[in-house]
Amino acid sequence: MSQRSSSAAPPLRQMLEGLISVPSVSSVNPHLDQSNRPVLELLSTWLEDAGFRVEILPLPGQPEKANLIATLGGEGLSGAGLADSAQGHKLLSGLVLSGHADTVPFDAHLWRYDPLRLTEADGRLYGIGTADMKSFLGLAIEAARSFRPADLKRPLILLATADEESAMHGARALVESGRALGRHAVIGEPTGLRPVRAHKGVMAEAIRLTGRSGHASDPSLGNNALEGMHEVMTALLAWRDALKQTHRDPAFAIDHPTMNVGHIHGGDNFNRICGHCELHIDIRPLPHQDPEQLRAELRERVAPIAERRELVLEIAPLFPSIPPAETAAGAAIVQAAEALTGHRAESVSFGTEAPFLNALGMETIVFGPGDIEQAHQPNEYLALERIPPMLGYLRQLIQRFCVDDGGAL
Repeated sequence: MSQRSSSAAPPLRQMLEGLISVPSVSSVNPHLDQSNRPVLELLSTWLEDAGFRVEILPLPGQPEKANLIATLGGEGLSGAGLADSAQGHKLLSGLVLSGHADTVPFDAHLWRYDPLRLTEADGRLYGIGTADMKSFLGLAIEAARSFRPADLKRPLILLATADEESAMHGARALVESGRALGRHAVIGEPTGLRPVRAHKGVMAEAIRLTGRSGHASDPSLGNNALEGMHEVMTALLAWRDALKQTHRDPAFAIDHPTMNVGHIHGGDNFNRICGHCELHIDIRPLPHQDPEQLRAELRERVAPIAERRELVLEIAPLFPSIPPAETAAGAAIVQAAEALTGHRAESVSFGTEAPFLNALGMETIVFGPGDIEQAHQPNEYLALERIPPMLGYLRQLIQRFCVDDGGAL
């Protein structure tokens, strides 16, 4: 491994303190949504000090949100270092270390410690984004400082994206741009130091029924949308059972697609017939399932109920679906991570930006030091004991894919 490069970027602990202290909530609720630009500006300063070439790319139509792409090494890479992907994009070989610069909303009064202040206690670092997943960006910079830019035969890319916790606008913008980044990618989402090569998709659907309000004393004066939704829910739960019986993938701990009935609202008063009712559901498809086909099947299950009851039906996604993701077991990044950790690559039920990076021709794993059980929870933390092994794994992956011949295409 190369000698540690000179860098004026601050020590790791100081970087983690800075990342956690800058609020960057992304939410579909505009009252909670915040810019991620302050986090990117902080990262940009550190990365430039560490020798990276930094670009900040505002999202189309959202100047307060941006992606950051920082490149170390690879300045002398010739056209021979480029290859055509199956998708037609030009790809640099090398390694991409990717993380999102946003967090979910948080309830500060439920936390034991200030969520916007990195706090060490009980062998843990507490703070919003410690596990999910601002800390990974600091760890990636720290790992990169073990290498001199001139020693990297292929580029090391650090990618920080916007809005992963809401609608993944940042990753979607990258796909729309067709920007070539690299051949191998690691997303540092919390996986407990175990590599993940596949995950389910995420669909969030709103089902709306509109009937007719009226005085509760006479049912004939209205058409109750809430009663219609009761029948819709019965049909959905039957569909959920059918999906469980007909679609299985033993690679997942929960080996079938899931459906959660998560939110319902109908009516406005006890003595008025409910004229409108809305239900939100969450569906997690397996890698072989097509979200558009599932959405069509959802309509087939619900539309006859609305028609028979003379209710107006509307079905709409709450956000564009996150496709399932799967990277081949034989991919070099999968095999390298398995060899380093001694763990066979797993499959998980939560969604990440992996399908979007894969759409750009990368072979992507999800691999980070946090635990998913800590994500989106009060008192989120990263165990201190996870930091040294994660840094070691990252350094070895950089060595393999950016310095040694293992990164060549």
